[in-house]
Amino acid sequence: MTLLYRLYQLFIAAPLILADTILTAIATIAGCTIGNGHFWGYYPGRLWSQFIVRILLLPVKVEGREHLEKGKSYVFVSNHQGAFDIFLIYGFLGRNFKWMMKQSLRQMPLVGKACEAAHHIFVDKRGASRIKHTYDQARETLSDGMSLVVFPEGSRSFSGHMGTFRRGAFMLADELQLPVVPLTIDGSINVKPRTRDLYWVFWHPLRLTIHAPLQPSGKGAENIQRLMQTSYDVIMSALPDDLQGFEENPDQ
Repeated sequence: MTLLYRLYQLFIAAPLILADTILTAIATIAGCTIGNGHFWGYYPGRLWSQFIVRILLLPVKVEGREHLEKGKSYVFVSNHQGAFDIFLIYGFLGRNFKWMMKQSLRQMPLVGKACEAAHHIFVDKRGASRIKHTYDQARETLSDGMSLVVFPEGSRSFSGHMGTFRRGAFMLADELQLPVVPLTIDGSINVKPRTRDLYWVFWHPLRLTIHAPLQPSGKGAENIQRLMQTSYDVIMSALPDDLQGFEENPDQ
């Protein structure tokens, strides 16, 4: 079955994904340039993510959408198991949002330009002024009624275990008094692990758990710490037993 799945990826899935990626990037750039950036910055990417997951025959289970209120802004925070976290959240969260993403992704052909056009937020750590600009963008996005998705670990896991959370997303939520929604991703580490086979996708079910929003309680350092620690604990609680517990990530 592994050989058949790899042949399917090589001769069917990969060419279709490449074509769809090019078309999605062009549609996003053109749509955001001449039309509604919130619409064109989200829906083409959502359909692209769903297409990639479906064409690779990966089952998806989503739990907890009932926790989200229509028209409300949230700061979504998720564990970061692997590359397919992006497709799972973009395709199946069911909310319009902007990403906070690594600066290096800006260099990806077409995709980087599409992300710029969609006004996703690149985290630039090259100096204090650039870090401030990143958070000013995020603050403006949230103030405009949009939601934000952040991977507080900042990098993908090597093992599926969770590493350390950074405070930035929780500071924004505290400043704007917005609820934080923890997301648990499971299965992505099996689909595209960092430590195995650079080129192939491995078949494995994907699961996205949307937890109940954590409402602000006061404002300041105590609230930030509470949101960060509670989010961490809630996200980990939905992982399988073999992925429970902290594991240091050398990329952090």
